[in-house]
Amino acid sequence: MGKEFERTQRVSHFLHEELARLLQSTVRDPRVQEVNLTGVEVSRDLSHAKVFFTLMNDASPEERAEVTAVLSKVSGFLRSELAKASAMRTVPRLSFRFDESVGRGRDMESLLREVRQADEQLHTGGLEGASETAD
Repeated sequence: MGKEFERTQRVSHFLHEELARLLQSTVRDPRVQEVNLTGVEVSRDLSHAKVFFTLMNDASPEERAEVTAVLSKVSGFLRSELAKASAMRTVPRLSFRFDESVGRGRDMESLLREVRQADEQLHTGGLEGASETAD
């Protein structure tokens, strides 16, 4: 079982690096230039790979769907290029998914920043009030 996990991890890492390179160098669609790969999950039998991506700019759901459709259209080409670059018997089928976790992380960071500011205001306001009552 340990070896199987190592293999899926190696294949995942290889796909991540090669797909990033291919998207940057060979796919000419300008919408793909904004794509940033965040991860690749490979099935245990190495037949399927979920490729997670985000976009450099904040994008509307329509733009995300459009880029996902473009990536799906070029997935066959990418798969054939991966086959040329690897010694794998079969290259996994690629399915592209927009990675929502980055946006959620950004939202959480914003909320934490607001809480810190509110906490700071509460503590600085509370200290000033305490020193005024002592005088």
